[in-house]
Amino acid sequence: MTQKVVVVGAGPVGSLAALYAAVRGFEVEVYELRSDLRDPNTTPLNFSKSINLALSERGIHSLRKTGLSDLADAVLAGTIPMHGRMIHTRKNGDYVRQPQLYDARGRSLLAMDRTGLNKTLLDHLEAMPNVKLIFNHKLVGVDFRKKIAWFEHRTKSIEEQGDEFEIEFDLMIGADGAHSAVRYHLMKFVPMSFQQEYIDKLWCQFHVPPAPNGDFRIPPNYLHIWPQDESMFIALPNLDKTFTSTLFLTRSGFEELDASGKVVEYFEQKFPGVVPDLVPEDELRKQYTSNQHLPLISIKCTPYHYGDSGVILGDAAHAMVPFYGQGMNAGLEDVRVLFDFIDQYPNDRSTALTKYTEERTPDAQTINDLALGNYREMASDVKKPLYLLRKWIEEQLYLYVPSLGWATQYSRVTFSNMRYSEVQQAAQRQAKILNSVVGLALASVIGSGLWFARAGGIHQAKMGVLRTVCVVAQRVQKLVES
Repeated sequence: MTQKVVVVGAGPVGSLAALYAAVRGFEVEVYELRSDLRDPNTTPLNFSKSINLALSERGIHSLRKTGLSDLADAVLAGTIPMHGRMIHTRKNGDYVRQPQLYDARGRSLLAMDRTGLNKTLLDHLEAMPNVKLIFNHKLVGVDFRKKIAWFEHRTKSIEEQGDEFEIEFDLMIGADGAHSAVRYHLMKFVPMSFQQEYIDKLWCQFHVPPAPNGDFRIPPNYLHIWPQDESMFIALPNLDKTFTSTLFLTRSGFEELDASGKVVEYFEQKFPGVVPDLVPEDELRKQYTSNQHLPLISIKCTPYHYGDSGVILGDAAHAMVPFYGQGMNAGLEDVRVLFDFIDQYPNDRSTALTKYTEERTPDAQTINDLALGNYREMASDVKKPLYLLRKWIEEQLYLYVPSLGWATQYSRVTFSNMRYSEVQQAAQRQAKILNSVVGLALASVIGSGLWFARAGGIHQAKMGVLRTVCVVAQRVQKLVES
């Protein structure tokens, strides 16, 4: 008898989970609280707004592993490569833009609109004969022991209560976001550790239109960052030559701006080149006032499952702040890992779900922490010479001394499928080595007077540091490994 999988949540993670289940021959029903976002009459809800997505290797790999040959290519067709960060700042009073490549081997992040990704996944789901898409329905109760759930049909608005009905299922997958109803009901059946944190940053979204000639206003193949320590403005490109931009600022900072009304003056002081080059003054004030100032939440919990009947994925299991660009990628990777275990234990789903929780909990908690910590890198460290030197050294070791197995933490997170927890362990090992040798290398080079060499002296200094680091790093790594 064909088993029934119920997926709650039709966002990117839920839609991908439904595709994985459908490809394996399950009877799949997808329930979504909101209306079908492909319907032009659907008005986006405030809480459905999303910072633009940055698709990286983990997400792409998970799309390719569905078994649908055209899915990944269909998604990738709607992306724009971002080769690195473009840092916007002032030096000696002058506005400058400085590119910083993401990867020494030229790999790129892919910018894309969340709605475009979601539509592509839903279109593929709708083409599957064993899938039902059911919108405007709210999960109101679940009995994971009896494998029964209750939904309400919301006819006109999400607040209006409709008819309640009961369904049966074999497996329920909760991919219904940070405020997950599935997780709420799962907690009644399993002793779940739960931690929720709202960080001291709010975000407000802005729209940057195309230039008068119809082209991009700034170079499109970058994640643009205006770093200001306690605040940050970013801009990601869209296929229609616009940019989706976001202001991150402390709650008190927003309150001060609200009270003073000096939004334009603040942008002119902190974020050079935004006003009026990207957004005219009147439009900036209008968007700041009309677009919500929304909180950023970080959620950790475990376990992610109950028995063989319920499991949570994506933000329902591990909502994270957006500063590493891994929230959606981690959610898509959840789907792949879950179904890898389901395939591995086809007759023992309880073990499959247990293995999923055991593997994903440390990985998800690691990337949650890394995402929180990466704000400092984006908003502050990217301006500092020591950070840039350290990054350069790591990249040179990665390129020219491959026997060391060296790579930056960012590269491993973004351009590999290494488990997040293993990435962190590798980064910690490398940090021990670098901390041991970089100071020595700098002292050696400075002592030799290379810093004060004539034309080309900076390059010579860098090469002197690198030579010393290579020699000592090889020795220290042998000690660490032993």
